Formats: sequence, structure tokens, C-alpha cells
Amino acid sequence: MIELAPSILSADFARLAEQVRDATEGGGTVIHVDVMDGHFVPNITIGPLVVKSLRKATNAPLDCHLMIENPDQFIPEFAEAGADWISVHQEACRHLDRTLHLIRSHQALAGVVLNPATPVETLSEVLDIVDYVLVMSVNPGFGAQKFIPGSLRKIRRLAELRAQRGLSYRIEVDGGIGLDTVAEVVRAGAEILVAGNAVFGKGDPKSNAQTLLKTAVEATLQKV
Repeated sequence: MIELAPSILSADFARLAEQVRDATEGGGTVIHVDVMDGHFVPNITIGPLVVKSLRKATNAPLDCHLMIENPDQFIPEFAEAGADWISVHQEACRHLDRTLHLIRSHQALAGVVLNPATPVETLSEVLDIVDYVLVMSVNPGFGAQKFIPGSLRKIRRLAELRAQRGLSYRIEVDGGIGLDTVAEVVRAGAEILVAGNAVFGKGDPKSNAQTLLKTAVEATLQKV
């Protein structure tokens, strides 16, 4: 099943609740929340207080992507604020197995994220305990970046490993997802599509979401 996860990083924060509502009415089923600390990535975005406010504005699952150092310190706070999914970067976790179990202990789905330069094989020992793997198809830190084509190999590899090992994690992709890239991303095996600029950048978020999701679903029919 293909799901669209509108990323609020590109939304108008003065009208955040309204924009999230529009995006979900257009077919978005998960709200992607980019959390940046200015250390792990060169930008600062939002914290648990915004997640807590957003929780009141939507019934959609909140997918909190922690681009931060020391994620263990903040996982309980984000879960308490209303995060339904929490993902951490392989590159930021010294004890990844422990961190993923910490997320699950707070009744959230546990995800792990790979930067563009990080091989899929670094996740070999945790693929059986993750609910989803998020492939970064841009270098994290800013929105509206260009898609890195090599990400498609990683998506295909994750799909292969899942089939070979009989696992059930889902494959999410974030970065440069738009009408020009979404079809090949879906055909490679991605199921959860994070899109910020393509949904909130220009025009109406509802119609943007509808068009992007329609293009993605049509691509699954052509999937080899």
C-alpha cells in the first residue's frame, strides 16, 4: 500500500493546522515531522511542543524523524507529546539496538534512517526489529533539495533483503519526491513517500497531494 506522508518542513507554520488538514484531505495519511537540532544537521526546526500542538490538530499518525544527536534523551518526550512513529539515524546512534527498543517501549513504531552515504548493510543486525526504514534521498538538513538517484539502489536492496529474510518492515523515502521522481521511487519498492515542497511549496496542498498520490499509485501498476 502506497502512503503519502506530507512533510510540514515546507508548510506555512502560521497556518500549520489548516495546511495539515488540507494535505490529509488530499490523501496524506501520515504527517512527517522533521526534527533538527543544529548539530547533527545544519538547521534547527521544531521540538516536542509543536508536536503536542499538532497532535490536537490531526488524527493522522505523526511520524517524527529525529535528525538529532543523543536521540535517547528526547525519545520519551516526543512519544509523550504524541509521536506515533519515531525514527532515528543509524549515524547518530551508538547503541542502535537499544535505541530502537526504547522507541518501542514508548508504544511508538520504531524506524531507522540512512543518510545517502550510509550503506544498507549497516542495518543488517536490526532489520528484524524495525517497523520501517527511511532512506534519505537528499542530504538531511534542508527542504527542496534535488533527489539523489543512487537512493533507488538502496530502496531495491531493502526490498530484496526483506523478501530474503521474510521480514515485514516498510520502506519510506524522504527527499526530492515530486511528480518527476515519484514513479521510479515507487517502482524501486518505496511504500511511504515523504513530500514537503511538492505538497506545500506552491498552490493548494490538497490538490498537490491528490496529484502526487495519484501518480504514485499509477506507477505501482507499472511496477515490474
